[in-house]
Amino acid sequence: MLTRLPRRRFPARALRRRPALRLPSRRTTVGGLAAAVLAAAFAAQTVAALRPHVPLLLAATAASLAMEGVLYRWQPGLLSLFATSHADLTLRHVLRDLLLVVGLLRIGEQDRETAYAPLVAGLLVFYGLHCALQAVSVLVRRTRTLPVVTRNIDASALRLSPAPPSLLRRSGHRLTAYGLPSTAGLLATAATGDPRCAAFGVAVSVGLTLKGLYGLLVRLLPSRRPAGEQEVLDWFDAWLARYRPTVGLYFSGGTSSAYQANMWLEPLAKLDGRPLIVLRERFMVQKIAAPDVPIVCLPKVSTLLRLEQSTLQVLIHPSNSGKTSQVLRIPTVKHAFVNHGESDKLSSCNPYVKAYDEVWVAGPAARERYAQAEVGVEDKDVVEIGRPQLDAVRPYAGPPTGKYTTVLYAPTWEGWDGNPGNTSVIEAGGNLVRALLADPGVRLLYKPHPLTGSVDPRAGAADLRIRELVRVANRERAGRRPSEDSELALRTRELDRLTTAACRAGADQAERMLVQSAPEPGRAEAVARATAAWEKAYWSSLPAWEHQIVTAARPELYSCFNRADLLVSDVSSVVSDFLASGKPYAVANTSGLAEDTFRMTFPTAGAATVLTPDAAGVPKLLDAVRHPERDELAGARAKLKRHLLGPDEPAAQARFDDAVQALGSAAREHRARMAERLAPEIPGPRHETAPEAAGMPE
Repeated sequence: MLTRLPRRRFPARALRRRPALRLPSRRTTVGGLAAAVLAAAFAAQTVAALRPHVPLLLAATAASLAMEGVLYRWQPGLLSLFATSHADLTLRHVLRDLLLVVGLLRIGEQDRETAYAPLVAGLLVFYGLHCALQAVSVLVRRTRTLPVVTRNIDASALRLSPAPPSLLRRSGHRLTAYGLPSTAGLLATAATGDPRCAAFGVAVSVGLTLKGLYGLLVRLLPSRRPAGEQEVLDWFDAWLARYRPTVGLYFSGGTSSAYQANMWLEPLAKLDGRPLIVLRERFMVQKIAAPDVPIVCLPKVSTLLRLEQSTLQVLIHPSNSGKTSQVLRIPTVKHAFVNHGESDKLSSCNPYVKAYDEVWVAGPAARERYAQAEVGVEDKDVVEIGRPQLDAVRPYAGPPTGKYTTVLYAPTWEGWDGNPGNTSVIEAGGNLVRALLADPGVRLLYKPHPLTGSVDPRAGAADLRIRELVRVANRERAGRRPSEDSELALRTRELDRLTTAACRAGADQAERMLVQSAPEPGRAEAVARATAAWEKAYWSSLPAWEHQIVTAARPELYSCFNRADLLVSDVSSVVSDFLASGKPYAVANTSGLAEDTFRMTFPTAGAATVLTPDAAGVPKLLDAVRHPERDELAGARAKLKRHLLGPDEPAAQARFDDAVQALGSAAREHRARMAERLAPEIPGPRHETAPEAAGMPE
């Protein structure tokens, strides 16, 4: 049994965040130079138009257009900054044409004003049509923004159609493309003095705009529009009645948090029932991995609450979010918090979880953690289910047999509370990596947390330094990297074909709903086979000596577990999951605590080699990995694995399914009691409420 420990205290100076010295990056320098050139081009164009000076006017306008292309291709962030400063693409384009017109009016005799008056009128017509086109574009977008976004569901009844060309949906880029002929015509007139060049260019711009306007107006016809809001909601209700979901995964989060839900998709798909994935953010529909499970995104609370009338019994929650409280209002559904990972951090005992009906944890350690935290979670509401996704982790098969010992360094991120013990990246990351790279027999896999640097810029800067250390080490190692592996390319194409719907680049959500309809039978098995084949081809394609920086979606963390002989990490759920392999691991201690206190405070470090920030213990650690007879922690790891993850039998997937069935039964009983209480008093004998009448599956 774990002992109760006092609140940890850290020196005040350790909790103060030191500002990081950040030098301008090469990208920032290039962006600043491009912005300066664009500003100078506009200034030169203004001077040339007022003097007037034809060569300078031509050169400045050409330079301005060229810099627009450079910014669009290489500095999109700078364009967003311009837009925030009310100097967006539309304003710059209008200003460019205005200066050209001013220059034309000042070139030559005064009677040219009469000759150029039709050109000015034509430009005004073009800009007026562009405004109308933008208004129609907004209307079309609104008609295609449905109250429910789906995936893996046949939505053909909603009269969905391919999206308009992306150029028609982007105001600034549309104005630049359609206005380019008029700008070129004005430049030609300034160079030759022939107004017909400008007239032709303006006519082409007007014609292109009219063509685009017609293309969008046609989409507003009743026969061409997607289903309206109420029609979509009625369709959604009918689909729920046909599908009759029993268990769902509810998720809401930011752009980089999809991994928290993805780790539960395979266990969810294996459940005995009709699973469903419920999302709240529209962008998240494409970030969720590609299971066969139906996905619905319900952005509005009013739409979300329609689930109350469905057969849904249980929702599992892999994370907390501000929108979670909205779904907890549904009384007909039971809610279980499963978390996206368990660690000894205080965030793993969040008081918010007492809002759920049950808290599902991996093993006894988490149960004890909640009891000691005293956050209001009663022991009767804690259910141990193991970690079903860890079935993919292969067990320990002995020490390294090849020339190289593969070490996975997977630090966590800095967290929200400023605790210096959260991540080793800032204080110890560089030392740990240098110590590992100094051993000629080590091959390093560096996999930082996706959120590294999102709160503390020092963590982001340290991460970049570590990546550069790895790159330098690769350059210094003898050996030649092989050319692109044809087998890997083949496996990548096959896996992408199965997991990525054939949506064109300009598709919007309505078009994706049409394309990403009900999956083909057997796709889940095909994806599993393709993923295994891809992982085998990926690791085979890499030189045995080459260090790797793993930041892409593939390979996944558990695939890295299977390749590694040793894990170096922080106090995080990565350590708990790695224990499923039984392999040696180390935890960096950057908390300032003594080692014995550190082990007592963080039980997941109880069977680890604890490394200090100077990484002095790395050589001895590597020696124990290569010589198991010197590994004094093997027995402790096996014991800690049972304590953290629970027993091997029954399997975690079976325990997960049992927990779902038990909570579903409680939900059905609750519905029956509520239906009985709310039923009108009718004279005569009382009858049991039929399952169908209660809105539940038999």
